[in-house]
Amino acid sequence: MVPPDSVQPGDPQRLDLRGTPCPINLIRARLALETIPSGAWLQLALDRGEAEQSVLAGLEQAGHRLQCQPHPADPAAVLVLVQPWEGPAGV
Repeated sequence: MVPPDSVQPGDPQRLDLRGTPCPINLIRARLALETIPSGAWLQLALDRGEAEQSVLAGLEQAGHRLQCQPHPADPAAVLVLVQPWEGPAGV
């Protein structure tokens, strides 16, 4: 994961996945990442617990940059900033 103070995401695209069951939340997050322009960020709202763990693990395993923080309005959720992995240069 990326340290919170190193991320300057600008105005990220947002996707609220609270209440979405696993693995559908991970699938929706991955599909949303396919629409993000190079260098941009996606902000996900996720339920704490299983959803948080499985989505973060899946995105981290795929090589995406992540920053996680508590949801400011929902103590049962987290906000995750995701920057898509763009793969090796020249591919």
